[in-house]
Amino acid sequence: MTDDRKTQLAQNLAQVEERISAACAKAGRPRDEVTLIVVTKTYPASDVRLLAELGVRQVAENRDQEAAPKAAECGDLSLTWHFVGQLQTNKVRSVAGYAGVVQSVDRARLVTALSKEAVRAERELGCLIQVALDAEAGERGERGGVAPDGVEALAETIAGAEGLRLDGVMTVAPLAGPYAGRELTAFERLMEMSSDLRTLHPAANMVSAGMSADLEDAVAAGATHVRVGTAVLGVRPRLR
Repeated sequence: MTDDRKTQLAQNLAQVEERISAACAKAGRPRDEVTLIVVTKTYPASDVRLLAELGVRQVAENRDQEAAPKAAECGDLSLTWHFVGQLQTNKVRSVAGYAGVVQSVDRARLVTALSKEAVRAERELGCLIQVALDAEAGERGERGGVAPDGVEALAETIAGAEGLRLDGVMTVAPLAGPYAGRELTAFERLMEMSSDLRTLHPAANMVSAGMSADLEDAVAAGATHVRVGTAVLGVRPRLR
């Protein structure tokens, strides 16, 4: 069974690799400018192990109650865990124990909590500002994220926080608002914001955008990281 699963994952990874390579070629970008992060949510630690055997080094989870035991079970592997879900402050201590990067930083209160726990754990946590392109000024997005007008202030807060490293920006293609159904335009807007951010924080050059359905648009816009789950691991069967 494991051999079958490994073969399936290898085939899926190869197909995703082809898509990323083709998108890079079309955009005139070197292939090594784009890093694949495999979103392993709802899949078992055994799949994470197989992915590691197949060369995957970056994995992502969106719920701490699932991620924490999985990360512990895979503690012997040289993986970087990305936390990509909406993060409540009461889960920060746990997440700071295994995540290398938190991609969903969207408010000052969360920065304060992450900083405290990173220092306590004697770790440095990479932080991406989650930008909600569907949010009005001063608001948060439906699926988390800070409105575009709040990015600069949040960046300053992260940059000044002990134990944290400002790595860049992240977005999820909006389902509502002016960018709904316009993934390429949304990702191009994120790239503009990344450029603005880099004028003040040159090292914050990570741009995480694009998932299984729209990774080509993300690569075309200039994303440095794509987050792919379904295309690698398959569609999760509905729980009966």
